[in-house]
Amino acid sequence: MTELMDDDGLEAALRAIGAERYHILHPFHRLLHDGKLTRGQVQAWALNRYYYQNQIPVKDAHLLARLPTSELRREWRRRIEDHDGDGSKPGGIERWIKLAEGVGLDRALVESTDAILPTTRFAVDAYVHFVRDRTLLEAVASSLTELFSPTIIAERVSGMLAHYDFITPDTLSYFTPRLIQAPQDSDFALAYVKAHADTAEKQQAVLSALRFKCDVLWSQLDGLYLAYVAPGLIPPGAFVPQDVR
Repeated sequence: MTELMDDDGLEAALRAIGAERYHILHPFHRLLHDGKLTRGQVQAWALNRYYYQNQIPVKDAHLLARLPTSELRREWRRRIEDHDGDGSKPGGIERWIKLAEGVGLDRALVESTDAILPTTRFAVDAYVHFVRDRTLLEAVASSLTELFSPTIIAERVSGMLAHYDFITPDTLSYFTPRLIQAPQDSDFALAYVKAHADTAEKQQAVLSALRFKCDVLWSQLDGLYLAYVAPGLIPPGAFVPQDVR
């Protein structure tokens, strides 16, 4: 039988999953951050990542509807506003479209999601369905990849600015608010998980949820690598960069 961990032990186990599985370790991200991709490959990343960004408030709306108190709903509703905006200022989705346009993509193509990889769609939809269908505790725990995101954001911004002459600080403005939002979000989710994972079984479910989310992010990069790096198997209907046509 797995023993019940104290709060520090549970947090250490969660962070160990990130150290092993977070997508900062994926070969595609190493190429992206080190300036080894062509402009077309960067475009493919931005185009496909948009689908993930666009579905984040959808999965958060599923979770929000299940929260039992006004206090919890107010906290989670902030996440939706961070991505959708509040009508007075743009949210993360609009900032991601700005990033995509900044690397040379057409806004209509990005918003349509018609040219994304099947792998991207399947992985992101699986995440939305996980949050919709699993326990509330597992749904909250699956968001804890945000524990690790400040590191990848800092590396991504510095690396892309250093290596790609077609990218400017304005292009990457999506990431600036995330340096504040992600730690705020992960602090809340981590506290919730510690408070509610009060049996060994629940703690194992929490750890499995975080592994699943890491797999979702990793799978998206697998698809990008196979289609746009090696062996270059772009599926029918997916985006074809001009530099490989």
